Parts: sequence; C-alpha cells; structure tokens
Amino acid sequence: MSSSRNPLVDSLTPLAVEAGVPLASYYALKAAGVSTFAALALSSVLPAVRTVWSALKGRNLNRLAALVLAVNVGGLALSAVSGDPRLMLAKDGAVSSVVGIGILLSAAAGRPLMTSALKPWITKNSPDKAAAWDRLMAGNAQFRRRETLFSVVWGGALLTECVARVVGAYTIPVDTMVGLGTVILVVVIGAAVVISGALAVGPMEKLVEGEAAAQGASSATASASC
Repeated sequence: MSSSRNPLVDSLTPLAVEAGVPLASYYALKAAGVSTFAALALSSVLPAVRTVWSALKGRNLNRLAALVLAVNVGGLALSAVSGDPRLMLAKDGAVSSVVGIGILLSAAAGRPLMTSALKPWITKNSPDKAAAWDRLMAGNAQFRRRETLFSVVWGGALLTECVARVVGAYTIPVDTMVGLGTVILVVVIGAAVVISGALAVGPMEKLVEGEAAAQGASSATASASC
C-alpha cells in the first residue's frame, strides 16, 4: 500500500533545507573559527546540491532551478574574486528576484509556475478533487484567474524579499544580516501564505469542492436512473 504524501510537508521541506540548514551551518562554522566568507560559501553548498539532485532525480532539468543554481554559482564566483561577504549576502536577494521574475513571467504567459505546488495543496491527493480541478481549469475563467493570482502574489513577495535582502546586505552588519535574512524570508513567506490564501487558495478550494460534489451527485443520479 502506497502512503499518500502530505502537501504541507512537501511545501515546507524546501524552506527548511534552503533557510534553516544554511543558517545553522553558518553559525556552527563561525563558532569553529571559520572566516565569514568561507562560512557563507560552505553554508550555501547544501541548497546547491539539492537543486542539482532534484534535477537529476527527475531526469530533466527544471529551467527555473537551473537558473537559480547559475545565480548561486555566479554569486559565489564573484564573491570569491572580490572577497566581499556582503556581495554574497546580496546574492541571495538576486536568487529571490530571479525566482520572482520567473514566476511573474510564467503567470503572464498563462502557465503559472506555482501551479505544481498549488494543485496538490487544494486537491489533497483526492482523485475526485483532481478531476474537478481539471474541469474547472478547462471551463471556469474565475478559477483560472485565481490560479494566476496565486503566482502573482508569490512572485511579488519574492521580489519584495530581494529588495529587503539587498538593502540589508549593505546596511547591516554581516553576522546580523545572516540571521535577519532568514527572518525576512519567513516573514515574506508568511505574508504570501496569508494573502494568497485569502485571494486564491480559499476561493479555489470552495470551487473544487463544489465541482466535485456536483459531479458526484450527477453520477449518483445517472446510476439511479439506470
């Protein structure tokens, strides 16, 4: 028997890996006497490895993940040349901007990148709800607008995080900014969850539940008439 995956766990795992682990690694390395630049560089390794592994495991290269990795590598290389840890911190903001712009462009093109996370969250691995989602995507303009709005909210949130990180990288002490960067990330994600939940997730869940219930009632009526 295969166990169903929890969409909430799937959504929070990348945050734990990309934010919590590098933060803990940085302060552990600093406590061990490693330089600020080396600690920043080494604490960035795990998220980069995870990006590459995800691409290899899926046997295809996610273009957005590849772009994020390229920005990370480019930022590390540039920081190595300049020896400036502030530049490395600002690089994290560049990653957020790349992801945010990618999400916004995908929404404008009618193929929102956030749908891959949104659909399992709303359908909760229910075949009936997944079928209801597909029907709504095919014939309900309001549902599609909500789907696009979800990506717009998250793209805008990541661009906001970018600005905050870059400003902080050059105005706040490095050791303080390493921890504050995680705080900024958590606050931005929390705000995006609340806003996107009110504007997109909640209304979409109601539409999916209504469509699934209507289809179930229709199937029951058809069976009874046979």
